Amino acid sequence: MAPTELTLELVHVPVSDIDRAKRFYEEGCGFTVDLDMEPAPGIRMVQLTPPGSRCSIALTSSVFPRPNGQPAPEPGSVHGLQLCTTDIAATRAALVAGGVDASEVMHTGENGWVEGPGREWNSFVFFRDPDGNSWAVQEAPTPLAER
Repeated sequence: MAPTELTLELVHVPVSDIDRAKRFYEEGCGFTVDLDMEPAPGIRMVQLTPPGSRCSIALTSSVFPRPNGQPAPEPGSVHGLQLCTTDIAATRAALVAGGVDASEVMHTGENGWVEGPGREWNSFVFFRDPDGNSWAVQEAPTPLAER
């Protein structure tokens, strides 16, 4: 039997330098710092949330212990994380103003990626964090609460 509710609320993003990554996501991307603590010596937990999101990210380093023998992910090994916005041009401008090396607005065409906005749900901006974890920002027609 499936659970009545199953929400994605936290994604681990492996980084090599937690302070550098925290600055990137907070100052460059505008994420809110929800938590920055050391629950035990040598273990630091930093959680940030994108504006308007119901899901947060947790910055982790390879020394962060994992239960049940799970391997620690390598910094820069997370790809395809995706955010949505209702104004792709304004979001790109804000990222660039924050020092993020964001791509131009692009869309998928008949022969692959084409520069410029596309139709509904087909406008994207791409960027990487300092470790190489990759993100896409997709333009949505309406805010999440209205979908």
